[in-house]
Amino acid sequence: MKIAELVKDLPVAPLAGYVGTKVMEPVSMKLYQWESEADRAREDAARPGPPYQIAADKTLRLVGVELEGPARQRAGMGFHYGLAIGWAPVYALLRRTTQLSPVTAGLAAGAAMSLLVDEGITPALRFSAPNRAYPLVTHLRGFAAHLVYGLAVAAVTETAWALLRRRP
Repeated sequence: MKIAELVKDLPVAPLAGYVGTKVMEPVSMKLYQWESEADRAREDAARPGPPYQIAADKTLRLVGVELEGPARQRAGMGFHYGLAIGWAPVYALLRRTTQLSPVTAGLAAGAAMSLLVDEGITPALRFSAPNRAYPLVTHLRGFAAHLVYGLAVAAVTETAWALLRRRP
């Protein structure tokens, strides 16, 4: 039954990941605004650009594609939302194969994304500056924002699952 439940969650993952990102973004921006001017200045000076844009540029260059203007920006946003959509099944996997509650599974999925992607893969692939270049508050903001992402993914997935169960 757990695998069948997981399979039912997969079609919802794109919506859940998209909504999770849409909910996470304003939270992250508000937390950024609350940071001290010194921390914001240090972060802004360290950041070589949006990591998703750098990832898109580097990846496309590997296949010989160089984009400019709006096409380049769309590719960057495609990477940003693509990652969010691609990560959403992590929630479903945690929820449907463990005894974790929706809230706990959502928090775990968001925390894992923050730690593995933002704190690990992104700097390792040089899609961002090294972690030590940023103030601690930058890392904490990212972690908190990804917890919100995980909770939003959980809410969308569980709502869809409840609606599916109600269908005859």
